[in-house]
Parts: sequence; structure tokens; C-alpha cells
Amino acid sequence: MLKFDKLSLNVPETTKPRVVIIGGGFGGINLAKKLSGKDFQVVMFDKQNYHGFWPLLYQVATAGLEPDAIAEPLRKLFDEDYEDFHFRLVRVTGVNPAAKTVQTLIGDLQYDHLIIATGTKPNYFGNQQIQKYAFPLKTIPEALNLRSQFLQSFEQASITKDPATRQSLLNFVIVGAGPTGVELAGSLAEMRKHVLPGDYPGLDFSQMNIYLVEGLDRVLPPMSPEASEKTHQYLADMGVNIKLKTLVESYDGEIVTFKGGEQIPSQTLVWAAGVTGSLIEGLPPEIVARGGRLPVNEFNQVQGYSDIYAIGDIAFMKTEKYPNGHPGVAQPAIQQGQHLAKNLRRQFRGEKMEPFEYFDKGSLAIIGRSRAVADLPGKMHLSGFFAWVIWLFVHIYYLIGFRSKLIVLSNWIYRLFTYERGTRLIIRPFVRKEDKAAQEFVEKNEMS
Repeated sequence: MLKFDKLSLNVPETTKPRVVIIGGGFGGINLAKKLSGKDFQVVMFDKQNYHGFWPLLYQVATAGLEPDAIAEPLRKLFDEDYEDFHFRLVRVTGVNPAAKTVQTLIGDLQYDHLIIATGTKPNYFGNQQIQKYAFPLKTIPEALNLRSQFLQSFEQASITKDPATRQSLLNFVIVGAGPTGVELAGSLAEMRKHVLPGDYPGLDFSQMNIYLVEGLDRVLPPMSPEASEKTHQYLADMGVNIKLKTLVESYDGEIVTFKGGEQIPSQTLVWAAGVTGSLIEGLPPEIVARGGRLPVNEFNQVQGYSDIYAIGDIAFMKTEKYPNGHPGVAQPAIQQGQHLAKNLRRQFRGEKMEPFEYFDKGSLAIIGRSRAVADLPGKMHLSGFFAWVIWLFVHIYYLIGFRSKLIVLSNWIYRLFTYERGTRLIIRPFVRKEDKAAQEFVEKNEMS
């Protein structure tokens, strides 16, 4: 094992302007792809070595897809055609704007242009107990943890003799009725109807409850009222218990307590209730804007800096049309990354940069087989089968890599005719650190 004091960033010296990108998400990779070439040296930092298509994380969590179907190695995306591009698998610990350096665990690197594309992380609104016991769904490891939790709950429910324990194992609470919460609830409801009764013939799945909890007055708040109403109807028809204008006060791993006193026994609470910017140390905290994001101008320059930019979910660009910033979906990140690359090239040639204008291509959400909603440009609203087909093709199109497209498409075609989900594997059992009894049970199973 290499020691930290033997490691370095090992980035070649250059006379070109050095562009450092922190984050290999939609914004970061689209910027790098458009920028890499003879004029710039591009260095990308990320703490994971892959780019993930996060809108499909819920399908990993519900055993519909394996992780490698929605992720692609970052190095594979940038082959020899991308001249002077360098990826480093390392966590950034801070930035020093005065010295124009990025600080990492194994050394510092100077930059000419710094692009922050770190995205967001779950926002628990200061509730440390919920943060400790809830299941987030923002990364592939979190999706795998949640998948293990779902499958372990069914296994344990099938062998317990205590009705109260069994019910707590079969109560699933999803907090947040945005696209992630809605799609996860719909996917679980389909598993309950078509998959689980065949796997566990001794369990009565009429006792399995799926609760979708939202603090606002409708599901899918980011989408149109028409889409929200249709989604509510779909979920209700699928047997999802929808609780609107409801806030979670506490969760101790066994009991969900809502403001007002209502309680639900549950060993699985999924937290999809909000996000906050994944900030980096070194920038003035007083400039941080709404949602923990970095305020930027029309050129994506961070407030107070001409050589530091923010793109994607971490960027807060206030406009007349988007007074609360652009929506936290893939399209703004993709478009900002591509546009900033063009602006950096303009700046290199001594030309004026052009302001960013977001083109809204619409919003989509899938609730289940042949059930989806779509808000399209021109105030067009679709639902049902046609919206579902659009959702399928859009998500296939934006997956990175031919292999991923082929795997996902074949999985979906297979499930269209069979409802089967072939990845119901507990490869990495999930056990909370404080649950010593469960840990001992897992260890005994592994040794037997």
C-alpha cells in the first residue's frame, strides 16, 4: 500500500492556460469534452473514478439495474483524442483564490481557470438523528445500501414470528415527493405487485405499506400542476399512501415521528426531501446563496472572482425567468458546461464572452409501466403511455457509452414483457454500525 507522503498529483508542467475542473458530473464532463485540445491543459479532480447517470439511481436501489449500467469510467470518456487532459482520483480539500491553487490530500495545483462542478448533497436541515438513520439516494454506494436494506427487510420479514416486527419491516417511508421520491415509490409498488409475491409466497404483501411524504401541498412540486395531479392519481391507484403537508420530526431507526405526533413503525426511511450545495472550503461563506449554492453571473463566474466559475447544481444563477436559480436537473449542467467551454475559448482569443441562456427541454417523471408525466416546451403536458415512451428514449439517449445504452435498453425490454428484476442480490449486506445483533447474525451466516 502506497503511503500518502509518497504520492503526488503528477500533473505535467505547461505553458498553456490550465483549467482545473472539480467534479466529473454532467457539467464537468461536457465542459472538458468541449475544451480539451491544443489551447488548454485540462485537469479534472473527482473522488470517484466514474461518471454516473443519477436519474436512474432508484432503479439500482430497486433491483432493476446493476450499477455498471448507469456509470462509465471517467478515463474511458477521455481517450487519446482529448489532448492534454488529466484525471486524478483524489478528494479536493479546499481552494486558495489568492494563490490560485486547488488543495488536495496529496498536494496542491495551480490553476488559471477553476471550475467548480461539485453538485449537491442531501440536506437534512440540521436534523442529525435523521441523518444518522435515514437512507439517502445520491450515489451508487447509497443505492446499493438501499437495495440491500429492501431485500434484507423482505428476508427478515419472512422468518420473524413477531407480527409487530414484521410490520415494521414491511413499512417503507419515502420522504420527499420530487422526481426521486415519486419514481422510487412507483418502482416499489410495482415490485410489491409483480415480483415479491413470487419470491416470498409465505408473506402477505397486502401488509406492505409504501408511504410517500411531502411537506408541500402536491407531489412533484417542480413540475406543472397537471403533472402533479396525474402523478398523484397514478400513485394512489398503485396503492401508495401519500401524505401531503406533512413534515418528519424525528427518526430513530425504528419509529418515524411526524410533526403533530403521528408515528409509523419502520426500519426503512428514504430521505429524498432536499439537497444543498456540496461546497468547497476556501471561498467566503458570506457569498453562499439559497440552497447552499454559489452565486454566479451570466457567464457562470462566481461572485467576486473572474477566474473561478461554478456550473450545474452548485451554481445559483438568478434570472427573471428563474428567480430561484435553474432547476437541479441534468440539462442546466450540460448546457452550462458546453457554454462555458465556448466562453473560455472566446476569452483565449481575446473575444468577449457571451451570457448563458438556458433552453428548457422539458421535465419528465416515470411512475411505473406505461405511467409517466411530461412537461414539454410550449406548455405541452403529456401523461400515460406516450410520456412513458418519451421518458425511455430520453434516458437511453443521455446515458454515457454504447454499452450502458445497450444494457439498460435490454433490461427494460425484458422487464416490459416479464416484470422480472434480475438483480435481486444481497451482495453487500447492509448493517448499521450500532446494530450489534444484526452484525453478529450476518457474520455467523457468512461463516456457515
